[in-house]
Amino acid sequence: MVREIIFGTIGGLGLFLYGMRLMSDGLKSISGEKLKRILSMLTKNRVVAVMIGAGFTALIQSSSAMTVMTVGLVNTGFLNLTQAIGVVMGANIGTTFTAWLVSAFAVFKISQYAYPAIGIGFAMTALARRRSTKNWGRSLLGFGLIFLGLAVLKDSFAPLKDSEAIKNLFLNFGQNPILGVMVGALTTVLVQSSSVTVAIIQVMAFQGLLDFQSAIPLILGDNIGTTITAQLAAMGANINARRTANVHTAFNVIGVMYMLPFVWFGWYPRLIDFIVPGTITGATIMVNIAMSHTVFNILNTMIFLPLTKVLERLVIWITPMGKGGRVEGIPQHLDRTLLHTPQMALIQARREVLRMAEISIEAVRIAMNGLFERDSKRLGEVPHMEDAVDGLQREITNYMVDLSKEDLAQEVADEIPVWLHSINDFEKVGDHAENLGDLSDRVLDAKVKFSEEADQEIKRMYEAVSEMAELIISALSSMNEQKAHEALKVERRINDYHILSREANLRRLNSGQCEPASGLLFIDYILNLEKIGDHLSNIAIAIKRGFHYSNLEREQSSF
Repeated sequence: MVREIIFGTIGGLGLFLYGMRLMSDGLKSISGEKLKRILSMLTKNRVVAVMIGAGFTALIQSSSAMTVMTVGLVNTGFLNLTQAIGVVMGANIGTTFTAWLVSAFAVFKISQYAYPAIGIGFAMTALARRRSTKNWGRSLLGFGLIFLGLAVLKDSFAPLKDSEAIKNLFLNFGQNPILGVMVGALTTVLVQSSSVTVAIIQVMAFQGLLDFQSAIPLILGDNIGTTITAQLAAMGANINARRTANVHTAFNVIGVMYMLPFVWFGWYPRLIDFIVPGTITGATIMVNIAMSHTVFNILNTMIFLPLTKVLERLVIWITPMGKGGRVEGIPQHLDRTLLHTPQMALIQARREVLRMAEISIEAVRIAMNGLFERDSKRLGEVPHMEDAVDGLQREITNYMVDLSKEDLAQEVADEIPVWLHSINDFEKVGDHAENLGDLSDRVLDAKVKFSEEADQEIKRMYEAVSEMAELIISALSSMNEQKAHEALKVERRINDYHILSREANLRRLNSGQCEPASGLLFIDYILNLEKIGDHLSNIAIAIKRGFHYSNLEREQSSF
């Protein structure tokens, strides 16, 4: 019997978890494109943020997914901390929808529809040509697997309902709510899903293994355990993303702490009995548990909603700004939780490429200013900036490659190779910036003097390179083909300057107007600047030939 219980529990949980994932992924794919537009309309209206958080969590059937997505959106700048607090509160309410869905298992005997749902869902997934139909099929297939898993769990727990030892064990949770909270939290941490924990509690109660009083502390603990997912998602993220994860934790932990006395003295169970009157039976206990889950999260939100600023100040105090600046080589806009919504992921990748571009161009500026101003103070920054550019190249490339494996719209698929080529060219610009920094260092150390004519020629080339870089960044940020065309005109000017400067340098060497050492350094300067122009030219050509314009690009400015 023990083996059957263990195997049935593992199998039932596997079916339930896989069903939840399928249904969640399908619904996220259906709603993902709308999510961006709706979240972009979020204001500081806390009630609206709560409603959106609750609605989307109920839709995608995962508070963990919603809170992780919220952390990601804060990390990438879509939401600020104040907006995120409302979304997190709403996510806690929205996740209780799963408990009501599971309750239908007992009330409506909905498990008998599991097999047709699995069959129809699989057929839609396997045979449909339209992506939206496939996503609906995945959702329906997941729905069927959820209830098939619940049926397996119910049958697995059935032999335990006659065990007095098991009943007495779970009875302790009603007598010692703190123990129940700890067990509920630990279970949720282990299975990484609050929905699964609640479903297990409901099925056990349905089979008579748990009474309602003992189930409530487990439900409260579930609300604490679910916060670990957001904490994991925030590791390595920016300060506001980490604060968002801490909001989720503080909100749930504080809520459980003040609710525990009401549970201990039996007031909270009596409140649920008042809301759901009648004798609690095996057929109704799942509804009572779902109600207790929902009421706790609604009450907690109602209490904290007017105190949003207080909660915000608390997490800012808990999560202070670290000392020193942020390492530039760490991506600030990439978020892997957005890969399943490719259009949003591409917008964020563009932002990171533009940031990489600005770092590489700034490195060139610092290197050249060292020469022009005869000041080596900032030259030491150039190698670090080049390292940052190299790091960003790796991170963005990996992100783009992973994005290319998703189910992409054609315009997104067409853009990815262009951005990959641009990343490589900006990395080469960083290499030349480091070369220029080394040259300036050598010039200053050796106190090399260029003639006034040579100085002017280097400045002329650098100013043209700066003009071209400005046009390229503008072309990329606004997807402007005309700017790319103008940049190519500047590049032709840079090439002309390069030829003229080399000829002038040769004349100066032949006439003895400059030393061979300074002449060689001069050639190195103009050669690196000319190569920067070549790489920027590659990007301009990519923009002219490769980009496919769509409403997505025009919407980018709204973010």
